[in-house]
Amino acid sequence: MELKVHSYESMGTYDGPGLRLVVFLQGCPFRCLYCANPDTIAFEGGTPSAAEDIVKMALNQKPFFGKRGGVTFSGGEPSAQAEALVPVVKELQANGINVCIDTNGGIWNSHVEELFSLADLVLLDVKQFNPEKHLALTGHANTRTLQTAAWLEAHEKPFWLRYVLVPGISDDEKDIRDLGDYFGNGKYKMIKRVEILPYHTLGVSKYGPLGMDYKLKDVPLNTPEQLVKAKSIFDEYFDCAVLN
Repeated sequence: MELKVHSYESMGTYDGPGLRLVVFLQGCPFRCLYCANPDTIAFEGGTPSAAEDIVKMALNQKPFFGKRGGVTFSGGEPSAQAEALVPVVKELQANGINVCIDTNGGIWNSHVEELFSLADLVLLDVKQFNPEKHLALTGHANTRTLQTAAWLEAHEKPFWLRYVLVPGISDDEKDIRDLGDYFGNGKYKMIKRVEILPYHTLGVSKYGPLGMDYKLKDVPLNTPEQLVKAKSIFDEYFDCAVLN
């Protein structure tokens, strides 16, 4: 069974610990208004890629991974291709390669459960804690994402919590504090890192050629003051929060 791959990034430093080969898979059910990779959303497209080709690429780069690096599967939404991804992860790990899954946690079935069981680390993107705002932002409820976090905690699977700070959309102090009350102050022991990701517009130029309208064109970037304030709030709940 082949994976539908959108693209690769070698020596990535933002998607998990150490230096990593990042494999961006095609297809995502979410419709995040700020999506930086809108060309990965459609399930049509991508390059059919055999497991052995991905493993070979990873093995060629393994000398650069060191003790902390490895392969991260991102997207798109990698759990959408969980059935095909599971044997790839098994083969990578059989060759001593660390595997991270970067996910919105919005899909669940037996293949996804096996995938998360295998992963060395899950990077869980919580787009918004407020249910109504999450629905407006992504087109989906956040119920499944929160259930995925609970499953990771219950099964002692380490994960990083990632949160994009979009002015006027996900930077409200109450929303951040509600998230902190839910996950923080020792409630979730499997959270090893909380990443606060500043809002950026690096993917905006992709929308026009795809015939898509970027709906946040009037949203400004974070000010330094907004970032400092958000970090200080996260610090009240977590001792592992970092501003990326």
